[in-house]
Amino acid sequence: MVYRVGLLGLGTVGTGVVQILQRPGHPLLQTVDIAAVGVRSLDKPREVHIPPERLTTDLERIVSDPEIDVVIELMGGIEPARSLILKAVDHGKQVITANKAVIARHGAEIFQAAAQAKVSVLLEAAVAGGIPILQPLQHSLRASRIEAVWGIVNGTTNFILSQMTQEGSSFEEALAVAQARGYAEADPGADVEGWDAADKIAILASLAFGLPVARDQIPCEGIRGISATDIRYAREWGFTFKLLAIAQKAGPSRLDIRVHPTLLPSTHALAGVSGVENAVLVQGDPLGQVVLSGPGAGQGPTASAVVGDLLSLIAHLQTGAQVPNPLWGFPPASAFPPADAESAELPALIPLAELEAEFYVRVLAQDRPGVIGAIGTCFGNHQVSLESITQKECHREQAEIVILTHTVREADCQQAIAEIRQLPQVAGIPAVFRVLR
Repeated sequence: MVYRVGLLGLGTVGTGVVQILQRPGHPLLQTVDIAAVGVRSLDKPREVHIPPERLTTDLERIVSDPEIDVVIELMGGIEPARSLILKAVDHGKQVITANKAVIARHGAEIFQAAAQAKVSVLLEAAVAGGIPILQPLQHSLRASRIEAVWGIVNGTTNFILSQMTQEGSSFEEALAVAQARGYAEADPGADVEGWDAADKIAILASLAFGLPVARDQIPCEGIRGISATDIRYAREWGFTFKLLAIAQKAGPSRLDIRVHPTLLPSTHALAGVSGVENAVLVQGDPLGQVVLSGPGAGQGPTASAVVGDLLSLIAHLQTGAQVPNPLWGFPPASAFPPADAESAELPALIPLAELEAEFYVRVLAQDRPGVIGAIGTCFGNHQVSLESITQKECHREQAEIVILTHTVREADCQQAIAEIRQLPQVAGIPAVFRVLR
């Protein structure tokens, strides 16, 4: 049997997918026919050859074509991707997507529709590029009770932080290098502000814990505020900066999900992940810790994951078995509630203020006697215990004072910092970061 594929998008990843599908070798891929490719412009030069009659700007025709078996959505963005995916499902198509933004926000709606239509929506490429993590979470790791998922899931920010650490670059210099090498967009906001990582951890959390996750409720902080000075001081104490996406259980119906820069000990399993690499750490019982790492972005890794989903789909279809959909915060597909999935009760996400962590704080203050004592007193007033408080450098009449706290409640630490800002000797607090071990 020949499986006719409709491709929505022929950008970097779409081109990579076509290159793999047109490469001779794999017996299952010999059953694939690229029947239609949806593009924005018919006249744009292509890196791959597609017969002109198979190119179209009418994407709706692809998802409703009765001759097409599988729709691969590689457009990105929310709309029209969401509507096209739902229309493809409604027309009985199997769907493969690499679109983390639409899945993070509308996954429940899409998977409920897929369950009712008895088709599959596969998305291995949406989270960590070439790293297989979603299928392991659904299958091979399911025997353990998953307690936490920590990830470095954005290659752009990991490259920038690696460049700052290894070369002593400023954030702006490292970002310019990332853009020059094609690792960062002209507008890098989705990466450096942490939004991309938040999309991905929302997907991972829903699959790991079987609970729906509201993407817009995930606290998200980016890396713009990290300076070369902070990276240097952190390294002196044996820490390295990472943009960490965290999802962990905090009770029967409470989750701790967040994205923020984090100081990790150099001995931590994620600390050595450098450059554009990604890594996901899964903690479970009785599993213990498992770390999956590798290329998390780019044409080759992402296209490989997309075609991997296609191969899995074909293998199931040839045996007459339906590919199981991800358990998107619900029981198995047969037990989907009849109500609209978007209105399902969501678990409470713990506010940052209630969490506990160690903190790194850098203060600029006047270089005079009593300043360190006054800062220490403010912390003590709010039950914040200090591991160390050190004057590092002086710039004219200002001193840099760096503090490491013990594990404290975030609200208490933030109240102490607010009080310190009011001290007449303090010029500013340019850096406050969490330390996790």
